[in-house]
Amino acid sequence: MRVLLIKTSSMGDVIHSLPAITDAARAIPGLRLDWVVEEGFADLAGRHPAVERVLPCALRRWRRHPWRARRSGEWTTFKNALREREYDAVIDAQGLIKSAFITRLARGPKFGLDKASAREPWSALALDRPLPVPRDGHAVTRVRQLFAAALGYTAPDSAPDYGLRRTRAPRPLAGPGAVAHSPAAESWHAR
Repeated sequence: MRVLLIKTSSMGDVIHSLPAITDAARAIPGLRLDWVVEEGFADLAGRHPAVERVLPCALRRWRRHPWRARRSGEWTTFKNALREREYDAVIDAQGLIKSAFITRLARGPKFGLDKASAREPWSALALDRPLPVPRDGHAVTRVRQLFAAALGYTAPDSAPDYGLRRTRAPRPLAGPGAVAHSPAAESWHAR
């Protein structure tokens, strides 16, 4: 199954999406996931092992300078990359007008938050399958529920797994009440 996730920004929203990707990868063997994300968060999105391809966009910059984005070819390059593949599911996990615009450009059935669940209810008009997700839940839980409903598996009750593996163990603090020091902080205190 090939899935496209539309969750462009902000950093917190990107981080909140990671457990849903882990859940989906566990529930659907062979899942192939692409992610449209704001260019500043592309590296973070690409660190999840289930993400096959990151499609960086620059909506924030493009909105400020739309003619420059068009003349430079950035917009056309992005749009062509977005339309390059047919997806089994396109999931707008943001529920905003800007994410709905990108969702409409993608090829495949479109899932996302229904008008009662989305922050911007008009965004649900871009969807083929708007899905209800309780608004009172934590953002991580809401995205996990949305993915489960869109992809046809039961949302797990387990603690969220962000899917990011550490390359080294964190250094322990010296003991209870210890303060972490950095060379920059030490040089500042020495003044």
